Amino acid sequence: MHMRRALIPIFLAVILLLAPLTDRAQQSSAGAKPQSTPPAQPAAPAQEPQQKSEQKFVSVVNLVDVLFTVLDRRNKLVPSLEKTDFRIFDDKLPQGIRYFSRQTDLPLRIGMLLDTSNSIRDRIKFEQDASINFLFTVLRRNKDEAFVMTFDDEPQIVQAFTSDAGALRDQITKTRAGGGTAIYDAIYQACVKELSHPPRPPGDQPDVIRRVMILISDGEDNLSNHTRTEAIEMAQRTSVVIYTISTSTQWVSLSQTDPSKTGDRKYHLTDGDKILQELAEETGGRAFFPYHVDDLDQSFQDIGDELRNQYSIAYLPTNYVLDGRYHKIRIEVPDHKGYQVRARRGYFASASANLPAAAGPSGEIK
Repeated sequence: MHMRRALIPIFLAVILLLAPLTDRAQQSSAGAKPQSTPPAQPAAPAQEPQQKSEQKFVSVVNLVDVLFTVLDRRNKLVPSLEKTDFRIFDDKLPQGIRYFSRQTDLPLRIGMLLDTSNSIRDRIKFEQDASINFLFTVLRRNKDEAFVMTFDDEPQIVQAFTSDAGALRDQITKTRAGGGTAIYDAIYQACVKELSHPPRPPGDQPDVIRRVMILISDGEDNLSNHTRTEAIEMAQRTSVVIYTISTSTQWVSLSQTDPSKTGDRKYHLTDGDKILQELAEETGGRAFFPYHVDDLDQSFQDIGDELRNQYSIAYLPTNYVLDGRYHKIRIEVPDHKGYQVRARRGYFASASANLPAAAGPSGEIK
């Protein structure tokens, strides 16, 4: 009996001593529990980058978008053809047409590039008159916009994008000749700095515009850091169509300067003229070899009509490899003999070949 009473205080003391240790163990166990269980919130961010990565991968589509014009035997526009009328080939391999549209009355974004080097000193007045006539013939106020770039030793923007033909004219008339010639640098910079991101028109489809370059020069480059191939490639990547107007008169004799007898002239193109021809044809434009500004009046009207009556075909090349190789494009209208297609001749298969990326099958190359 005495023994049992003596053990009771000892037992209570042991319980009191162990109680804090038990509480700590429970607290420690309770604190360790969240660490042993993966937190719920970090799981969502861990999946989010993966989803974004997948979305980015899906959005990178090697879509080649080609704008082109169709002319008949008399060089008149053919604006009413359908998707089934066309066949498109990529390096001679037939391709399926993913998107097709007819595009009319598109807003124009025009780069007017004037050669002000010493070699065209005698034709500077011709350049000024030709460029001013083009702008007043083609430019529609509050719809189309243009900028003026001059180039001799290096390119220079003398008038930023505007729809005011009068403001453009004022800057053009101030141009003076002197210095070397950097044609390819001018084309490259005009595409990268201006025509790759021109002012957007308002409306539901702000990306539907036409990028155009009017290059007036003798074609003789002697100072560029960029090559001709690089200039053409950049124009193709930014979906710029180049129209060239030669200032050279070496191919025409004095007895053939009458504008009413242009059909009797014999064309003997200079090396510079052949370069101008290549720049135009590789990008889907045209080259002109006038003597008088009057020779260009109808041509300017034709260019304006062409630019506002075009077709667009987009396709996913079956043979696309990101190797930087040049692919030739050919568009045919097999059921309409005598029809001619004016389009850029190809593209470069690289990750950035479809710049600018903001465009879609609405009228601009990707």
